[in-house]
Parts: sequence; C-alpha cells; structure tokens
Amino acid sequence: MEIGTLVEMLGGKIIVGEQYMEKKVDYAFSSDLMSDVLAFVSEHAQDCVLLTGLTNNQVIRTAEMLDLSAIVFVRGKCPPMEVIELAEENDMVLISTPHTLYATSGILYGQGLEGVPI
Repeated sequence: MEIGTLVEMLGGKIIVGEQYMEKKVDYAFSSDLMSDVLAFVSEHAQDCVLLTGLTNNQVIRTAEMLDLSAIVFVRGKCPPMEVIELAEENDMVLISTPHTLYATSGILYGQGLEGVPI
C-alpha cells in the first residue's frame, strides 16, 4: 500500500514527508511502548508504518534506529515542533489521523495491510 493511499483511507493529514507519498508499506504495528516496537518490528521495519499516540522524541529515535517508513499519530495528535524538525532531519513521514489507535488499526487491516508477524 502506498503511503498516500494510507493517508486517504485514514482521513489523515501529512505533517512532514510529502515527497514520500509513493513509498510502499506492507506492514503496520500499533504501540505506545517503544520497547515493543524495538522488540517486534526490526525484521520488517523498512516496510512498516508505526501507529502510536506518543508524540515525543523517543518515537522519532525509535523509528530512526529501525528505519521505519512512516509514523501515524492517532487521536488527532500532532507532535511538538522539535519532534517534527527531528523527523525532517531524518527524512521521515509523519501523519496525523483523527481516529483512535484501535480504529486506525482496523481500517488499515480491513484494507489489506498486514500486521507485523511475531
């Protein structure tokens, strides 16, 4: 699934990374525990979008370590400017959606985006 399609499905807003809308993702992982992201996503990170309600620097640092494709912030959250700037420095895609974490996961799963195999 292309990131641009993902944004449309979620009624999302691109915060940063518009130039990567044609990049494809094959997996999604939903978590607010960055330790779980590090433990379970590494094998599929480059093809994965992270869904989370956290908007701090640790989310960007985790995504940077794993080379994640994109981050979707749920519940309409938008990270602070220093987090956005850090994402820009690392060529990341940040998206905000008004949906809850549960609904966001369901929408993407229902459209064929698989969860990360554990």
